[in-house]
Amino acid sequence: MTSCAGCGKGLEASFRFCPWCGTAQRRKLVEFFRPHPNSAGRALRVSRYYGDDPQVRFSVWDDGVARAAVSLDEAESTRLARFLARTAECSHEPGLATRLRDAAQRVTAARR
Repeated sequence: MTSCAGCGKGLEASFRFCPWCGTAQRRKLVEFFRPHPNSAGRALRVSRYYGDDPQVRFSVWDDGVARAAVSLDEAESTRLARFLARTAECSHEPGLATRLRDAAQRVTAARR
């Protein structure tokens, strides 16, 4: 059993976060994401680094090999998270210009 770096309470060594205060117990957390069907054989690995130089690192994997990586600082990773959350609910309806054009075409066709 180890103790939390945040609150000092005891916890299991396998815990990623302290159940008492929520402090991360590892300096890096990693998650893999499956690709879209058009990217078979690839994966996205996202690593969040804590400590003196916090960052979020994105690695593109192809057949088990990291082919590219980029890190974002905390501000940019927060901006990315907001972008993804904000655009997840966006409808895929046509924009105003498309709707106006379609309406004009219907009016023109009705007059014929």
